[in-house]
Amino acid sequence: MPDPFVLRPVPLTVEAFAPFGQVIETDYEKSYLINEGTTRRFHDLAQVDVTGDGAEVILSIFRGTPRALPITISMLERHPLGSQAFIPMRPDPWLIVVAQGESPTAENCRAFYASGQQGVQYARNIWHHPLLVLAPTQEFLIVDRKGEGNNLEERWFTDQTTVVQIP
Repeated sequence: MPDPFVLRPVPLTVEAFAPFGQVIETDYEKSYLINEGTTRRFHDLAQVDVTGDGAEVILSIFRGTPRALPITISMLERHPLGSQAFIPMRPDPWLIVVAQGESPTAENCRAFYASGQQGVQYARNIWHHPLLVLAPTQEFLIVDRKGEGNNLEERWFTDQTTVVQIP
């Protein structure tokens, strides 16, 4: 088996993540005061995309624990019927691994290092690794799809593994 492919995460930015979805973070330009000036609303940070019979938008909380180091990426998943948003509920950094195209490989994966102030929304049909947390326990608010149809595809790497280098 060939040597592992090493992914080096880059900082999560709106521009770098655009091919995969949306970065969810506070943006003063998209905010305004409400409630008699006592609350700042950061408005329209992401657009939920769901399709299919009986499709509903739901909120869940995921509680993740870290994987063993080094983090080995041997599979990716995608959701063909809906986008999926991950919004951290604590200010701990976390990792994101994504890939484009129909057949993800170790070589076409990209890794991002997100601050605990940043969430993401994976666009529909974007390959991504399940939750990768760095703190002992991290909780995320998830905006997801519920409804009929198969909204989960998995692709396992058989020829090469990918190792994520922790920043």
